[in-house]
Amino acid sequence: MTFRLYDTAARSVREFVPLEPGEASLYLCGATVQAPPHIGHIRSGVNFDICVRWLAASGYRVTFCRNVTDIDDKIIRAAAAEGVPWWLIAQRNERAFARAYDALGCLPPDIEPRATGHVPEMIALMRRLIEGGHAYAAGGDVYFNVTSWPDYGALSGQRPEHMRPAEDTDGNDAKRDPRDFALWKGAKPGEPWWETPWGPGRPGWHLECSAMSTRYLGPAFDIHGGGLDLVFPHHENELAQSRAAGDGFARYWMHNGLVGVAGEKMSKSLGNSLLAHVMLTRVRPVELRYYLGQAHYRSAIEYSPEALAEAVAAYRRIEGFVVRASELASAQRSGGHCGPVTPTKAADLPAAFAAALDDDLGVPQALAVVHEAVREGNSALGAGDIGATGGALGCVRGMLGALGLDPLAEPWSAAGGDDLRPVVDSLVRLALEQREATRERRDYHAADAIRERLKTAGLLIEDTPDGPRWELKR
Repeated sequence: MTFRLYDTAARSVREFVPLEPGEASLYLCGATVQAPPHIGHIRSGVNFDICVRWLAASGYRVTFCRNVTDIDDKIIRAAAAEGVPWWLIAQRNERAFARAYDALGCLPPDIEPRATGHVPEMIALMRRLIEGGHAYAAGGDVYFNVTSWPDYGALSGQRPEHMRPAEDTDGNDAKRDPRDFALWKGAKPGEPWWETPWGPGRPGWHLECSAMSTRYLGPAFDIHGGGLDLVFPHHENELAQSRAAGDGFARYWMHNGLVGVAGEKMSKSLGNSLLAHVMLTRVRPVELRYYLGQAHYRSAIEYSPEALAEAVAAYRRIEGFVVRASELASAQRSGGHCGPVTPTKAADLPAAFAAALDDDLGVPQALAVVHEAVREGNSALGAGDIGATGGALGCVRGMLGALGLDPLAEPWSAAGGDDLRPVVDSLVRLALEQREATRERRDYHAADAIRERLKTAGLLIEDTPDGPRWELKR
């Protein structure tokens, strides 16, 4: 099966046929950095990271561009509320997003352009639109004329006569049509501005992404991605202005579902945001990645502590097998973890797993294959079948690698504190020897007390035929 994905514009699943054979170009609408990220933002990063990984595993050379919107009405308002420069808000929150993406194991994009660094490209795009009769200057602003583009509304499936006013300026007096959207906003006192042939000002949100995506991926590229809430007006406006300017623009549109809380979309304005840095104090980064990535990318996630706990338990079952099987393999080989050490290739993975991801990134079905392989591996491990255990370990780690979830690979192996493991192991072994001594004396009360103290310290003790083993409570 070849890779297929759901194209929002076509409203159907389509076979992925790239512009250039063997290559795939992807533009993702990244952060608007007016505040720290919540898990709704980071879900998009995880979903499209899985997409990038699977395209690469399928043999494509991927060019991944994820932008940063570092100038916007919301950023200016946030700066005014704090009484600080707009760029301080943008830089602070851009770093917060970068930390969150890194923490959850998202591969860095090939290019991460900032809007403020691409004003010349925006000016050039506006000039093309004005000269083509699709845009006009008025009152210091520049607007896109939506009635000049017959296909306006096709992406979101709306009819222009049913659309509300754009509401992206203080008023509509300067607009020819209330639905016209701002490409450029004239300078206001105390706000940042750049000089243009139509007067000083700053870019509109939609113009930024059209300019940045085509600057790095060309006038036509393969995939444009983002959250479902961006279909209208953001992506609709991007598509209209880019096509009106003569660019082929995106050939496929992918949109991830949103994260909700108590039936409402997660947003800063509702005050129900689950901030990424707070969530990472409750669960490990790899567990949060599993939670955000386990559902189909187009489905909605309704956050609850119970749902998060279920995801954590599911990942720990996978991790437990990988760790135990790896320890067995290490003992047999006198050091070193067994399993894949080369980049994951789709052709080397179980057919059912590959087929699931080829079918519009069916992660739930792919994870079902992983869990079945874990069950078989645990059976082999319990039976002492070293060969079957090693085979299952390699298979499971290969699939986890495609999803960015292999507990023995970066960044999770480094995050586990491997450098301190020998020291901790020596101290724990000493406590376990004391526990064994008390058990031999049949002082079971003292033995249980040692076990409980280790448990309180975050360690789980398992008594096996080969003696006690320990692991950190995850």
